[in-house]
Amino acid sequence: MRHLKRLFSAGFAKGSRNYLDSQKKYEILRTLLYFGISLSLFIAGYIQTGEKTNLLTIVAVLGCLPASKSAVSAVMFLRFRSCGREAADAIEQHSEGLSCLYDMVFTSEKKNFRIGHLAVRGGTVCGYSEEKEFPEEAFRRHIEHHMRLEDGTRISAEGHKNLTVKIFTDLSRYTERLEQMRYLEPEEERTAAVVSMLKSISL
Repeated sequence: MRHLKRLFSAGFAKGSRNYLDSQKKYEILRTLLYFGISLSLFIAGYIQTGEKTNLLTIVAVLGCLPASKSAVSAVMFLRFRSCGREAADAIEQHSEGLSCLYDMVFTSEKKNFRIGHLAVRGGTVCGYSEEKEFPEEAFRRHIEHHMRLEDGTRISAEGHKNLTVKIFTDLSRYTERLEQMRYLEPEEERTAAVVSMLKSISL
């Protein structure tokens, strides 16, 4: 699997540009590889024994378990796409010095939230979504819910009760806000904690 990840090392880390598209390719290749291994084991067993019921068939069937799990993950990523190139290029011109996350997908029981870009500065979180009808209020509640569940290994609700979350669907307004955020107090420790929390609850 490490070799497969190296094939898509550019932008493969969660939160980096083109993460979703890179992860999508990786998940598909991993799934094909897993099923390919199971199939090859089954064929090898059949060739050696001339029967379907043999030890390698059992191993092949067991190998279908991780293959199926990988297939589910691949299907999940196939539903989403990375932030568009033009939007990402425009954002990069205005986000220097900010802690940024690309291609973030947050899942809940009722709704999935795909955000092309997030910028964090202290207790301020701003994002851009290419979905014109993005459910901002539902996303804000989702983030607040996870903050209340923090157990000490992440940020606590008390320490970040004044976290501000704003999602834009207009790119020009978002880039303007990014310029304004660059003048906010860095609060590096708090920024790092918020970024860590966002990564931990995203796909």
